[in-house]
Order: sequence, then structure tokens, then C-alpha cells
Amino acid sequence: MNTPAAPRRSRKSLLRVAVPLSAVVAALVLAPLPAAVAASTPPPTQAGTVRIHDIRGTTRLSPLAGQTIAGVPGIVIGTRTYGSSKGFWIQDPNPDHNPATSEGVFVYTGSTPTVAVGDSVLVTGTVSQYYPDYAGGSQSITELTKPGVTVVSSGNALPAPVVISGADVPGRYAPPSDGGSIEGLTLHPDRYALDFYASLQGMRVEVKDTRVVGPTDAYSELWVETDKGDQKSARGGALYESYREPNSGRLQIQSLIPLAQQAFPKANVGDVLTGTTVGPLDYNQFGGYTLVATQLGALKDNGLQREIAPPAKDDQASIATYNVENLAPTDSAAKFSGLAQGIVTNLRSPDVVALEEIQDNSGAANDGTVDASATVAKLVAAIQAAGGPAYQWRSINPVDGQDGGQPGGNIRQVFLFNPQRISFTDIPGGDSTTAVGVTGTGDDTALTASPGRIDPANAAWTASRKPLVGQFSFRGKKLFVIANHLVAKLGDQSIDSRFQPPARSSEVQRIQQADVENSFVSQLLAADPQAEVVSLGDYNDFQFSPALAALTKGDVLRDLVNELPETQQYTYDYEGNSEVLDHILVSPAIDSAKYDVVHINSEFATQVSDHEPQVVRIKP
Repeated sequence: MNTPAAPRRSRKSLLRVAVPLSAVVAALVLAPLPAAVAASTPPPTQAGTVRIHDIRGTTRLSPLAGQTIAGVPGIVIGTRTYGSSKGFWIQDPNPDHNPATSEGVFVYTGSTPTVAVGDSVLVTGTVSQYYPDYAGGSQSITELTKPGVTVVSSGNALPAPVVISGADVPGRYAPPSDGGSIEGLTLHPDRYALDFYASLQGMRVEVKDTRVVGPTDAYSELWVETDKGDQKSARGGALYESYREPNSGRLQIQSLIPLAQQAFPKANVGDVLTGTTVGPLDYNQFGGYTLVATQLGALKDNGLQREIAPPAKDDQASIATYNVENLAPTDSAAKFSGLAQGIVTNLRSPDVVALEEIQDNSGAANDGTVDASATVAKLVAAIQAAGGPAYQWRSINPVDGQDGGQPGGNIRQVFLFNPQRISFTDIPGGDSTTAVGVTGTGDDTALTASPGRIDPANAAWTASRKPLVGQFSFRGKKLFVIANHLVAKLGDQSIDSRFQPPARSSEVQRIQQADVENSFVSQLLAADPQAEVVSLGDYNDFQFSPALAALTKGDVLRDLVNELPETQQYTYDYEGNSEVLDHILVSPAIDSAKYDVVHINSEFATQVSDHEPQVVRIKP
């Protein structure tokens, strides 16, 4: 699978790790606490002298971390009764006058809390710094743990929520730290978006009439845009345009409301969450700052439609790329038919379709299977059933367990092609470990193997997919097509990391991979400067990234996404960022390219893949 602006993080059940301040500073190896911690502190009988803003302090780390504080007063503003982080939020109704100090804090009970919203409580507990993903660079949450709780009264009015709007959220995203931690820096909520959110973490916040920029996912969460100053995409999203300018107004929405009481809205990008959405401001490893709603606004459908590509002319070869998200024979008929419909109707049955993330015949079962003929055959049959052509296909089985992706899945790239429109030039010799080469010059330039793999033994491809290259013929003209799936962003720090700017460790390998492919394309063009080369697929990186710069250096390829209007430059939606991960690049001899990103997946709550397909129409 792929990982964009911030790395996609697993939804597996994680043990909570509460980190003492000394351990944070020393960066020691941390031992996990039990998933549930029973209250071990006697309930307080009177209010102490320490208030929530004293606990929170003016940085991301509590000045009282590790201490047990007695009788902290507050009003319960929300309870969480699900997941591994059960507990409740309290807020002091009598705030101080320092905008850097939050007046709210989460009380971690480890089991279903017995308090109710509106209760006035006293809490005695140990101040802890909890990192949802310490190793991954997440920020910490100041919490009270091992609590003793006394309910003083019930049915109290809640503190007024802080309204989050574009007028409040700073345009600069994070304080500079040269890659170091920002945790010890004094918060400046008027200067930096991450500081603004940190100063409100644990408090009631409110958004009104906000545009959806990330669709509802399988975990009942969506993303809204609170800052109209962030660059808007052509279809209502928030464009991710550079490392220097993350969209500061994005905010994740979850719900504390039982589904039986109010279903979570099923939203597409461009819809509007109307009215008022209110709840505590949380922080988690699956999106950073999150409004967990105790009151949800109503959804206004903006009528977003799935796009259909323009038709190709008879003398145009149409070549597409589509990441089909770990497609396996065991996937539902609905997924196969949805992918087929996208290829036939929305892409208009391209002459060539380069597929990424085709799994082997046993799917994720780690049983040594590498052949994917059943997976491809099922998709080809679905395409025919949808009215598409009888595609033929070519691919190379990987070595078991050597190409990354879901363990056991052996994902690989596959060429589908319509033999009624274009022919594949089969040249024997290609296998999973043999490097394809170039032979001949001028019009006689050819591959030494078709299909073939580019330098598969190179260390650049360790635990990653190797580019698949094929030689085609369209109306007597040679076309060289390279299907790519570069290494994912796993291990990269997220844009909301405590380290700023966040480290992009996976980028090193993608640059190496881009260099290898650039050398191969340069070899083709040295043999025939007029060679028509199409390089396409899931590059797992942005149009402005060093990896794409390495791939295009020497002007051997040009990235067609840069030729679209700026507001249309995106192929993926991650944490409310509309961004580019998939690309189609062409060699200089191809000067008539008509290129489209066809938006049918990433902006919709219902999708058959997390990527958008793309298609280019060329006249060889």
C-alpha cells in the first residue's frame, strides 16, 4: 500500500505508552503499560491548589510530569467508552489569561468511565505524557492517569467552546526546529498552527459550516477545512503543494455519539458539515489533532460526480495507470466489478492499463505462491462483463517475499492491453532476477527482454517493486512503457510530528530508484533519441519531490501532472490533503500528450481503490 504526505499508519491495536518527562529527554527505550489501568488513587475529598493550566504549562510537556496531583477540579466535557484509550476529558470553567496554556486534560481510566458529561469532578492522578506513536514521531498528550475521581455535582453547564475558524488558525504550520523536537518550545498559538491546536488540546472546540476535504473512511472519521486561505482544489479539496506549506486548516472529525443515536455522516470531498460541530480536541496517531464530537453538524451533499475521461481518437494510443489496492481473488465481486467499471466507463477502455498492487493467487496468505494468473483473469473477466475488451496481459512473477507490500501478497505490476488496438512485442529472457537491457540503435532500438525488469538486483529495489518494462507496437510505431510502484513512505514522520521539519527517511531509497530508472531511460534515448517512452504508475511521491527531480533529470522525461491547471494536480487524498502520488511521464519525442487524472475514488466515501487512475492519449 502507499503512504503520502504523512505515512499511513496501521490500525492494529496498540499498547498505550505513558512516558515520564525524564524518558522523553533521554529518549530511553520505553516499556508499555497494561492496556487497562485500574484506578489506584483514593478519590479526593477537596480541591487542591493545582489547576489544569498549571498541569499543562506553556509547552507540549507538562512541568509537573511524573507528579501525583490531588483534587484537580473540572467539568466533564466528553467521555470515551471505546478503544484502548477509555477515559474522559475535564475542563476548568475558570481559565487563566495565558493563551498558551490549555484548560483541558484527558483523564485515562483504562476502562469505561463512570462519570457523565456535565459532572463537576475532582481528580487526583499522576501527570503523564502519552505518545500515540512515540517511535513514529508523534506529539505527546498530557494526561492524568491512575485517577481517583469524586463527583461533586451533575448537570452543570459546559464551558463555552473555542470556535476554530480561518481567522484563528495561523498560516504557518509549525515552529522551526531544524529537525529537532518542538516539545520544549514555548507555544505561540498566534504564530503556528500546531501551537494553536496544542494550546487547545483537551478543551471544547467548535467548527461551523465547514467544507469536507477528506471523505468519510471505514473508521467513521472525515476531514474538514477550517481555513479558507488553504489552496482549494478544483473539486473542493485542500491541495498539498509543497513541504514548506502544509494546509494548516485541516482538522479531523470523529464522534463520541453512539451510532444508535446519530449515524456518522457519509461525506465526500466538497460536501459541507453544516451547523455546529462541538467536542474535545484530541490528538491521535491516525491524523493528529482531532475534534471528537459530542455534537455533530448535518451533512450537505455537494453532488460530487465521478469523472469520465475524454475518448481517444482512432490514431491515439491511450495508456492508463491504476493502483488497484492489493487486489486478490478473494476480494468481493463488488470490488472487481467496481474496478472494471472504472476501466471501461471512466477510463474508456484504454489500449494499455498498467496495474499496480496485483496480489498473487492466494492473496495475503503467506504460503509461497507467487503466480497471479487467477487474480488477473478474474479482473479481465469483470472488464468483459462490464462491456470492455478482451484484454491480454503480461507480467513477471516476483521472488517470493522480496517486493514489499502486504506480507504474503507478492504485489506486482501488470500490463493489460487490447490486442485489437495495440500489440505487445514478446521478447524472451525476462524474469524476476534478470535485468532488461537495450539493443540496436535508431529505428532498430529494442529491449533485450519484453516484458522485463529494470536492474532487479540493484540494492535500490530492496523490499520494493521492480519496474516492469514492455515493448508495444501501435500502428507500426514502437512504444516503450514502464510500469512503476516505488517504495512506500513507511517510516517517514508525519507532518504533525514533534520533529520539525519531519524526517522523510523513505525518500532516500526512492531517489536511488529514480536514479536507476533515469539511467535506463537515458540508455534508451541514447540508442534512439526519438524513442517514445511512457513511464507511469504509483511513485509514492509528489511532483515537487527530490525523487521526481531525479527521475526527470536531464530532461529525459517530463511529468505530465505539472501541465494540468494547479487546482487539478492531485491523485490521492490523505488526511485531508489532495496530493500527487501517481504520475505519467513521457520522453521528449512525445509532444502530443493529452493527459487526465480521472477522479473516481479518493474523494468519495465509497471507493474501490484509494488511488485515482490516470490516462494519457498520444499520437505516436
